Amino acid sequence: MERYPINTQATVKKPKISVVIPAHNEESTIIPTLEALLAQDYPDLEIIVVDNVSTDRTTEVVRRFPVRLVHEAKKGLLHARECGRKEARGEIIANIDADCLPEKDWLSKAARYFLDKEGATKDDIVAISGPYDYYDAHPFFRTSSLLMQNYIYRPVAFLLQLPFVRGGAVLIGGNNLIRADVLKKTGGYNTALVFYGEDTDTAKRVSKYGKIIFSPKIKMKTSARRFKQEGTIKMTVRYLFYFFKHTFRS
Repeated sequence: MERYPINTQATVKKPKISVVIPAHNEESTIIPTLEALLAQDYPDLEIIVVDNVSTDRTTEVVRRFPVRLVHEAKKGLLHARECGRKEARGEIIANIDADCLPEKDWLSKAARYFLDKEGATKDDIVAISGPYDYYDAHPFFRTSSLLMQNYIYRPVAFLLQLPFVRGGAVLIGGNNLIRADVLKKTGGYNTALVFYGEDTDTAKRVSKYGKIIFSPKIKMKTSARRFKQEGTIKMTVRYLFYFFKHTFRS
């Protein structure tokens, strides 16, 4: 009897992805972000906006879109992320910020890393992350930042996950996808943290359950507004300090 190959592409169901967006007074930035997410070519996703004690028209703006709007009364990025995690129904949780502009194939590209060639889930892959592209920054800062993330962050992420190091990994806070079951095993996000070091802390705890991939292909356009507000040198020093603090803590 002649055998015919099975078309696995037609039978494999891609994992549902929940995109979580913390939002505190983001009425002026969140519209392009939601439009970009609604234009994604990924077939199965939900979008969750977590209103985090906004005092502007953020909730009014978000209600215009076909997304889920939830509220977190405790102010803080990690409180908002944890609220979104608990509300999420997806097998994978994607984290972005309210000023991010993902390309339409961002989720499709990232989801492939969680699956093998036959479309089955890779149990050893727990998270995916990629670089920020600061689209509104000075050209020199934008280019140098991308080069550093592509050619330094990636090997650092690999080295940190070697068996004799086990220092965690590199995870960009507003550009990552993590398996929901693994996040639950870690106890969720560390709400004791305010901002700096939260992504490194999450990476260290999640990496205990499998591999975190940092890929230049999973690029995310985002605003450099925080650098402009707080100062580039000051923010860079803080990022590095908290990265090393959380990476090499006991």
